[in-house]
Formats: sequence, C-alpha cells, structure tokens
Amino acid sequence: MAWATARHILVESIDECTALKGQIENGTSFETVAQSHSKCPSSRDGGNLGKFGPGQMVPEFDKAVFTGDVGVLYGPIKTQFGYHLLEVTARG
Repeated sequence: MAWATARHILVESIDECTALKGQIENGTSFETVAQSHSKCPSSRDGGNLGKFGPGQMVPEFDKAVFTGDVGVLYGPIKTQFGYHLLEVTARG
C-alpha cells in the first residue's frame, strides 16, 4: 500500500501563508515557522503529520502529497481548514 510522511503549516489567510513560505525559502527552518504560526496541533512537533495513506487527508492535501516531489515546499494549498504549506518528507 502506498504511504507518505509529510509536515505542514496551517494558517487562516493566503497572505500569511505566502509570507511564511517566503521566510522558509529564505532560510528560516520549517519547524520553527510551524511551531510559531501553525494553527494545527501538529505545530508542537514542527508540523510533522507522521505516516499516512491515500485518502486519509482532505482531497487537496492528498493530491499534493501523492503527486508532488519529496522535499519540495508546496503552497499555499487551500482546504476547508485554511491555507497550508506542505512538504512531503518521504513516500513509498
């Protein structure tokens, strides 16, 4: 069965999501940004979502996780929960 591990940052606005993406691209660690800004409980663990399979996340998120490249920062991705930055950390 296919699986992936990923980390994400969840915020309420596209502007905040875009600004945080810029911080990460300019060298701030993903974990630091997640811990400081993400609205998801995973923020305590640097945004780490652990291991999951296809269909376990909302469709927009699932698509990015299972079609995007590993190690690339994606987003903003809009879902019913808000705006996400996403990085797939492994897939098998």
